Amino acid sequence: MKKSFSLLIAIVFVLILSFLLLYTLSNLSSSVQKTSQIYLHEQAQLLARSGTEFAIMAIQGHDPSSSCLHSINLNYNDTFDVNITIYYMGRGLPAGCNTLANDIQTPESNGTAIIDVKVSLRRALTNSGATPISYFRRTLQKL
Repeated sequence: MKKSFSLLIAIVFVLILSFLLLYTLSNLSSSVQKTSQIYLHEQAQLLARSGTEFAIMAIQGHDPSSSCLHSINLNYNDTFDVNITIYYMGRGLPAGCNTLANDIQTPESNGTAIIDVKVSLRRALTNSGATPISYFRRTLQKL
């Protein structure tokens, strides 16, 4: 009776230990996925900030007398697509600009741009099992 009871306790102990290890492994795999998702989201935020700065530099380097920049499309390391759309507010803008308001009354507010930056994980990566990531940033910039 003593040997069979010891065998039963050993089997129960092995079962409890295996369930504990299984729980630990499942937690580890989910934390790795969360870590990679956090990394990709932080990278999308940084790309949105860089895209905004790039758009400001592109607007300042563009000749506004003939036309305006409407959009800029970039991709980063075949991982992210960065789509930048630029809207203008102010008087005296060339025809064909993405104009939100051209009846600005104060001279200080004349010549302002709204820069919309959308960063999204490439479709090929989301089809391979990654969670879709999309980050949007809007900036108001005086030109």
